[in-house]
Amino acid sequence: MFKKLALFAAVLTLCVVVLGAYVRLSDAGLGCPDWPGCYGTLTVPQSADALAHAYETYPESPVEEGKAWKEMIHRYVAGILGLLVFALFIQAWRQKNQVKVSPWLPTALVGVVGFQAVLGMWTVTMLLKPAIVTMHLMGGMTTLAILTWIAHRHWGTMSANYLVTSSARFFVRFAMVILLVQIFLGGWTSTNYAALACTDFPTCHGAWIPEMDFANAFHWHRELGESLEGEPMALSAYVAIQWIHRIGALVTFIYLGLLGLRLLKQSQLTAVTVSMLLLLIVQIGLGVANLVLHLPTVLAVAHNMVAALLLMTVVVLNSKITELRR
Repeated sequence: MFKKLALFAAVLTLCVVVLGAYVRLSDAGLGCPDWPGCYGTLTVPQSADALAHAYETYPESPVEEGKAWKEMIHRYVAGILGLLVFALFIQAWRQKNQVKVSPWLPTALVGVVGFQAVLGMWTVTMLLKPAIVTMHLMGGMTTLAILTWIAHRHWGTMSANYLVTSSARFFVRFAMVILLVQIFLGGWTSTNYAALACTDFPTCHGAWIPEMDFANAFHWHRELGESLEGEPMALSAYVAIQWIHRIGALVTFIYLGLLGLRLLKQSQLTAVTVSMLLLLIVQIGLGVANLVLHLPTVLAVAHNMVAALLLMTVVVLNSKITELRR
């Protein structure tokens, strides 16, 4: 049961991450002005009485049924995931001598998912504040990484002997750091709506190093679209966000590319390494396509999905080179 639950929860988490990206990119993040319900109900208001009550309670947030349903579907699926994670937590302690991970890992996951729920609430109540929305994204990716690890420990093959040198093992471990930093930069770009601050490629506004305002771009506590002084944020700040994300993409591409070419020599890691390299190429292609095609929703959501799949692949790679818990 634990083994099946872990696999299903990992797949469902991928769905939640993609749904969350779709909600954000289709501008439906405030489709419901309250949390956890929607205009005070557990569904979207549809009857005349419900719509009248919604307008009376939230006069500044008229009901947009399409956006509200997107947000509520995301919440429903996330709620199911939360129940699955709690079930894993219970099973891990009941069968702690049979499961192949420490029961403290599902316990920590319960804490991560609980904090995710709080971040989801703050996302609404703080009106899409970039720091909160980015943390919400990173929490989702952390949940995905942990569940992928747990699932692979029960379904996959692994051995510390797949890599014989400590340096190779270090480079595989560090790939997680590189990728998570780049996912953070991508999330910061998306939550600040800076994806189209530069629409030419590979230059930005015709320059390799354009005018940039880093102080406002990466200030953690400011509100959406505002500078440190509370004024509308200048284009140069958005450009700084976009430009740093591009530099991060270049670093990620080089690091994972070189790592993948090195790991192709290990026959036991060939399949997962090829998957990582293919996803890496697709991800770079999607990033460029989003720029030149001005961020069509389908490509933007695909960019988020491939980032999640790439993370799962790197987690599996790390699991494969780690000896199974006895």
